[in-house]
Amino acid sequence: MAATHRLAVVPGDGIGPEVIPEALKVLDATGVRFERSSYPWGAGHYKDTGRFMPDDGLEQLRSFDAVLFGAVGLPDVDDTLPARDFTFKVRVGFQQYVNYRPIRSLAGVRSPLAAAPDIDFVIVRENTEGEFVQNGAVRNPDEPDGVATETSVFTRAGITRVARYSFELARRRRGKLTNVTKSNTLIHSLAYWDRVIGEVAAEFPDVDYSRMYVDAASANFVLAPERFDVVLATNMMGDILSDLGGALMGSLGLGASGNINPEREYPSMFEPIHGSAPDIAGRGVANPIGTIWSAALMLEHLGESAPAGRVMSALEATLRDGVLPVDLGGSARTAEIGDAVVARLQ
Repeated sequence: MAATHRLAVVPGDGIGPEVIPEALKVLDATGVRFERSSYPWGAGHYKDTGRFMPDDGLEQLRSFDAVLFGAVGLPDVDDTLPARDFTFKVRVGFQQYVNYRPIRSLAGVRSPLAAAPDIDFVIVRENTEGEFVQNGAVRNPDEPDGVATETSVFTRAGITRVARYSFELARRRRGKLTNVTKSNTLIHSLAYWDRVIGEVAAEFPDVDYSRMYVDAASANFVLAPERFDVVLATNMMGDILSDLGGALMGSLGLGASGNINPEREYPSMFEPIHGSAPDIAGRGVANPIGTIWSAALMLEHLGESAPAGRVMSALEATLRDGVLPVDLGGSARTAEIGDAVVARLQ
């Protein structure tokens, strides 16, 4: 009998509760067996209870094989809270130190680039330390001598493990890894980042390794995206670059991601990159493609490679047949896109 995977579903806020059901209907159509539990956590939960998730929320999630997450954040909730009290809490608590974000051309979708080549690369964003550790303070904020500090944290262990994952990924792909850095100006933290990644590179002589400053990488994402295979970046740089990558594909609504614990000691969490988009919530026009693609990444992580491939084939067939969401210039509604992918799966 095929394995049954335990899946925690957190639809979240904004368009999350609209796009997550489309991914679930696609997962159901694959025939892969899931035992699902849903959790109403996020900014809406915070408004009701004063917490984004219960105090024992991580403990509740720990026994699952994976988490499928929609988005977090609402306009009337302090936007400094969702990352600290939900997203970062899950990523750090479950040691999801790899943020995996694929960027590639999809059949039927026009890139905004005038002469777009075939794009196919992966951004691996270090996901638990770096610039987003929220280690800082504000002193005398209303005085002339007011000062705010935010201290990045880079550890040898943290850099080594994400670098090793990235080189192993490059070895399975096209054998090229680009380290995105800014060590010419961040002369302590990112010089150390470069040093440790260089040491790991020596373990992978078959991988073509190079460094590129983040400003040059941003330009080359637009001018020559075909030169990239695996892009390894810090937490903040990877966050920004992956949004640029989503734009290269045609829309942030296409972007998928996995927050991965490669050792599988904890569940990994899969989510679209577009955020809660409260301005279009409730209208039924949200693009569910990034969420469906994230579900395919989840299937791959759970060892269901064949169903994952079928989902991606059905997704691209849907787009190639002109079933396009509003943000790609089409008229298909959220549920219509999910239905179209299911139809092509069956």
